[in-house]
Amino acid sequence: MNKYLNSNQTNCPAWFNEGLEHIWLPYTQMKTAPPPAPVSHTDGVRIFLEDGRILIDGIASWWTACHGYNNRHIRSCIESQLKKMPHVMFGGLVHQPALKLAKRLTSKMPSSLNRVFFSESGSVSVEVALKMSIQYWVNNGYPKKNKIIGFLGGYHGDTFGAMSVCDPEEGMHKLFRGSIPDQYIMKLPQTNKDIEEIEFFLSNNASKCAAMIVEPLIQGAGGMVMYDDEVLIRLRNLCSKYDILLILDEIFTGFCRTGNFYAFESAEITPDIVTLSKALTGGTIPLAATVASKNIYDAFLSENAEFALMHGPTYMANPLSCAAANASLDLFEIEPRLEQVYKISLQMSEELDCCLTIPGVVDVRVKGAVGVVELEGEIRIDWLREKFLQELVWIRPFRNIVYLTPAFTISEQDLSTLTSSIYRVVSSWSQKK
Repeated sequence: MNKYLNSNQTNCPAWFNEGLEHIWLPYTQMKTAPPPAPVSHTDGVRIFLEDGRILIDGIASWWTACHGYNNRHIRSCIESQLKKMPHVMFGGLVHQPALKLAKRLTSKMPSSLNRVFFSESGSVSVEVALKMSIQYWVNNGYPKKNKIIGFLGGYHGDTFGAMSVCDPEEGMHKLFRGSIPDQYIMKLPQTNKDIEEIEFFLSNNASKCAAMIVEPLIQGAGGMVMYDDEVLIRLRNLCSKYDILLILDEIFTGFCRTGNFYAFESAEITPDIVTLSKALTGGTIPLAATVASKNIYDAFLSENAEFALMHGPTYMANPLSCAAANASLDLFEIEPRLEQVYKISLQMSEELDCCLTIPGVVDVRVKGAVGVVELEGEIRIDWLREKFLQELVWIRPFRNIVYLTPAFTISEQDLSTLTSSIYRVVSSWSQKK
């Protein structure tokens, strides 16, 4: 029995059942799904449930809590900002936390990427990137360059523009065909032939294409598909050759997750636009950013008011969120996050490798602090998730993917608990199927 389990506390509070009568949960068939686990509080890499169970979190709350939960430094900075100014509109007004954050984010990017547009969610940061790309060409006199190139297996969010550049066969979005814009979705290139097919397409259609969007090195929610630097390099070269903007969606991969501060650093390329969110605030408060190059920004400068970017989220550059993000960047600077990611990567590679011996496991792969065990056939997701809860770990498989994206601060012992739980649960699944 896990030493953190308190078997004397088994009942949930009254608010749990009362509140469930009025809530609508994400990615959930509410009629058939098991009830969610009510959380009391979090700390470090642990989720404390109301019934007394304590879970070791293996996915850092959808990849956000990279420093662990309830980090004292981030919390202190938020509390200090709360006393000064929780929020003020960003239309015609600015404040120090946002300006400081914009400077810090761009200081870690190539010098051409120097303009930051803040929003509240990753999906909206993608919407902004798409609008920037299309209007860039409109402002430059090319209104017909308004299509976006995305990739099979890609995922960029659930708002309508973002859905249009995701994999069209992805289960969450295919219901909306005919309602979302039609874009060009291509196979993510893995071979020379794939690149040749993309180039052939561009040679005939570049005049209609505003931008290409791709998740660098790892396609996250589309299946944790990993690929090499060379792919990014060749896509950058094609975009430059055919005069198409390159958008890199770093919402999942940014902030050390793949082993570099930004994933695109590994390929030594410079995109035109970068989207950021998830770990930006260390998993504390919503915030996102769209970072654009000077070239793009300059195309919006004009005596004509219609050339302006007409977008403005109500809570854009929220001071509390910016304070949290600045505190998170402090931690990346003063604590050994890249070294921690390297050690996590080595440990997951060693400890997940044994899963390849389990019948039904088709692949095990690791890149940075992302570990994946891919299964074959029909997968009963709810059954797997319940099994992991019984193991007192928070691991949330999707489709046929069991994965880990732990906090960078996780201990070797806790990480071993997660990897061994995966081996046991997947073995049990294999025997059952």
